[in-house]
Amino acid sequence: MSIITKVVARQVFDSRGNPTIEAEVFSKNYSATAICPSGASTGTFEAYEMRDKSNKKYLGRSVFKPIKLINTLISKKLRNQNIHNQEQIDHILIKLDGTKQKKKLGANTILSVSIAAKKLSAKIKKIPLYKSFLIKKNFKLPYPMMNIINGGVHANNGLRIQEFMIRPDRAKSFSEAVRMCFLVINNLRILIKKRGYSTSVGDEGGFAPMINDNENALKLIVESIKKSGFKNGKDISICLDVAANELYKNNKYSIHSKRLMSVEKSIDKYDQLIKKYQIKSIEDPFAENDWSSWTKLTKNTNNKIQIVGDDLFVTNLERLKIGFLNYSANSIIIKLNQIGTVTETLEVIKFAHLIGFKTIISHRSGDSEDTFIADFAVGTNSNQIKTGSLSRSERVSKYNQLLRIEEKLGKLSKMNKIN
Repeated sequence: MSIITKVVARQVFDSRGNPTIEAEVFSKNYSATAICPSGASTGTFEAYEMRDKSNKKYLGRSVFKPIKLINTLISKKLRNQNIHNQEQIDHILIKLDGTKQKKKLGANTILSVSIAAKKLSAKIKKIPLYKSFLIKKNFKLPYPMMNIINGGVHANNGLRIQEFMIRPDRAKSFSEAVRMCFLVINNLRILIKKRGYSTSVGDEGGFAPMINDNENALKLIVESIKKSGFKNGKDISICLDVAANELYKNNKYSIHSKRLMSVEKSIDKYDQLIKKYQIKSIEDPFAENDWSSWTKLTKNTNNKIQIVGDDLFVTNLERLKIGFLNYSANSIIIKLNQIGTVTETLEVIKFAHLIGFKTIISHRSGDSEDTFIADFAVGTNSNQIKTGSLSRSERVSKYNQLLRIEEKLGKLSKMNKIN
């Protein structure tokens, strides 16, 4: 039996230049590391992220307190535990915290250890990481949802919608999916330059031109798809992450312009955009507690497109059950740091698949070179993955890992289903 000998943590930095935790779990001559990501647009019900708020040297963002907890309390509690018993490791971490939203130890503290342990187990077994999750054969690659124009809190350009994405629906392989996105992104760069805008990028690698109208961004994407030789809505589809929590006030929304609109008018506008631009997926179209509006939109679209819960569900099993009973969505974003352990995340994915929801594994805006979610998407048979654009190495690293996995699978490699 391989046992944990010690756990060590250190402060490193994420893609936004903020401090974060890297945990390293040891077992005899082996060790594995994991870096915890951090979000900018976060839901109220997400697990708690612990930082040293009083440490002015790092503007209150350092993580020395959680690092100390890992190096002392957690290392002691996990010593001599079987590295291959992930459920037991995570149970110890959850019990050690003892709160609903991981407020005692912090989800970032717990998750960095949980992921590092999972990586180490696969390393000792000498198996690829993607083979250590829910499925053991018939592996499928997820369709990328590439964020090609950034808005909202991920950019400073006035766009109301946070993410404008493309999904290569007719790609027969992951390498072909990436190639299709590559062409659209490069044609989009040319169009943005022609319009006289900057081609600088936002937090997630998508372009962040100074456009302040959602439809102008959509028109640019449609034109880029056409110039790349593809048909919008067939070869490549447009997907949106609205992040409506940020746009909600007094039971109204400022999604489609700065002017507040009623829920009914917002739904009518969504309907217009869906038809006009062949949109196939909308994430967080309404606020995290506005269950009735979610239900209205889901019923209105009649399951013809993805209605995706992120802030609504926060990778939380109880909230997913509520959403299922209320017919609030048909797909879920999976972010490990929203819940805090690998085991709890897997429970959410298993239930989502059971009720027929599509699962979309997602990065965070503050991410790193850690490629865990690439293997996780394949090993959990998740339909899609969100990990930014073909820009910024912390985003591209996940795509590169998926290309490696595809190569390893060889002739057995297949794409997942999205319809």
